[in-house]
Amino acid sequence: MSGVTVYHVDAFSREAGMGNPAGVVLNAGELTEKQMQSIAEQVGFNETAFLLPSDQADMRIRYFTPGHEVNLCGHATIATIYAMKTKGLLGDQSGITIETKAGILPVHIKEDHSNQILITMQQAAPEFMPFNGSPADLAACLGLWAEDIDPRFPIMYGSTGLWTLLLPIRSLAAFKRMSPDNNRFPDILKELPHASLHPFCLETYAAEADMHGRHFSSPYSGTIEDPVTGTASGVMGAYYAKYIRPDQEHLELLIEQGQEIGRNGSVRVTVNTNGQEVAITGTAVFAGELSIQIKE
Repeated sequence: MSGVTVYHVDAFSREAGMGNPAGVVLNAGELTEKQMQSIAEQVGFNETAFLLPSDQADMRIRYFTPGHEVNLCGHATIATIYAMKTKGLLGDQSGITIETKAGILPVHIKEDHSNQILITMQQAAPEFMPFNGSPADLAACLGLWAEDIDPRFPIMYGSTGLWTLLLPIRSLAAFKRMSPDNNRFPDILKELPHASLHPFCLETYAAEADMHGRHFSSPYSGTIEDPVTGTASGVMGAYYAKYIRPDQEHLELLIEQGQEIGRNGSVRVTVNTNGQEVAITGTAVFAGELSIQIKE
C-alpha cells in the first residue's frame, strides 16, 4: 500500500465549506484507471480530478465520480486549475489548454481587484435533445407535483460536455420541497438513462442572479446531489440563450445554486454567437488535504 495526497478544494465559492467540493490529485501520472476510481470512491465527493501529462494540450484531466469516470466536470476543473495556480505550478501563465474526454478546451486565469483568482473555462459546443417521457413522472421522482413544472419552456436534455435533463420549474418554493428518488431516473430518462437531472427556475434568492438550479446525480454516480455545478450551469446558459432569450447574441448570466443544502455558490456564464460558444467563470478555496491509501 502507498499513499496519495488529495487536495480538497471548494469551487464556486470564496468560503471553505460552501460551493462544491472537489478532490484534486496533482501527480496522477503513475496511477492506473482502477486506482483513480478507487481514490474517487474513497474521497466520496461528486468528482475527483486527476492531473496527467498530455501530448495534445498543456495538460490532461480525468474526472471520476465514486461510481464511474465522466467526460468533463466544471467544478473539478476550476478546483484543479486553482490548486495548480496557488501552488506555483502555472507561473505567470494566463491561458492554458486542457485535454478532456469532451475535447481540448481553453482555460484563462486572472486575478480580480481583491487578488482573488478567477478561472474561465470554455465548454464544449452545446447540444440539445427532446425529452419524450412523462413530465408527471419527472415531477414525482423529485417529490413534486406536475403543476410545479413551468409550461413556458421545454423540458430538454442538454450538454456542454456532460448530458443532463433541464427541467423548468415555476418557483423557488418547489426547490425547497424537492426530495429526489435517483434510482427512478434511468426508467424515466429513457433517451439518456445515464443522464443527471437538473431542475431550474428564473426566480432567485439573490437579486443579482439570473437563474437558480439544483443538480441531482445519476444513480450510477454513487452520489445524490451536486451542490454547485459547472457543466450544468454552462448548459443552462446555452438553454437560456436558445429558449428564453433567443434575440440576444451575447449573454452574461449569474447562476446560483446550493442554497437548499447550505452550500451556497455561484457561477458566471457567458454565451456568445447565438448560443454556440459557452464559458463558465468561478473561483475556489482550499478546504484541506486527504491522504488516501492505494494498492500498488
